[in-house]
Amino acid sequence: MEILSSYGAVATFLLIFVAEFGDKSQLVCMTLAVKYRARPVLFGAISAFAILNVIAVLFGASFANFIDQRYLSIIAIVLFALFAISSWRDAHHDDDTDEGQLKVGKHISMSAFTLIFAAEMGDKTQLAVATLSTTQPPLMVWISATLALATTCVIGVIVGKKLLNRISEQLLSKMAALLFATFAVITAITTFA
Repeated sequence: MEILSSYGAVATFLLIFVAEFGDKSQLVCMTLAVKYRARPVLFGAISAFAILNVIAVLFGASFANFIDQRYLSIIAIVLFALFAISSWRDAHHDDDTDEGQLKVGKHISMSAFTLIFAAEMGDKTQLAVATLSTTQPPLMVWISATLALATTCVIGVIVGKKLLNRISEQLLSKMAALLFATFAVITAITTFA
């Protein structure tokens, strides 16, 4: 039984890691890490994933039936749009002081949490976690899935920080704005098409 559980943990980790690698959450972590400190971004993102996975494990595959996916998508669209506007403003802000960035930075953990929570609620990885928890030990599924998602976030933050050293902050802010706007448009198209 222990061998099966170990196999299930590895399989869960790999499935969730591959499903989320390059997905919007990893890109969100990367984009936020370009402008803000890594620790609050990671804390917010990993906290969101941990709670999302608890929800998925507790309610299993039936959870998606309780909340209308359109409402979750609308929240994600609004958040992506707000982050796009904020990033675009940062790109055109001539003041070199860090006062505004520090103010936003104080709340970046909550921003990362909210953005990822809304974007990932009912997403394919959460549904995969819910489905896996119906056939595997729930605690093992939660731990493996949360570690997989945390790993993708860490990779995204590392890549984001590397970009900061090679590209101007103004260009990165414009790229972030376009990325968030793209997420908003794609979410809107998939929701209302």
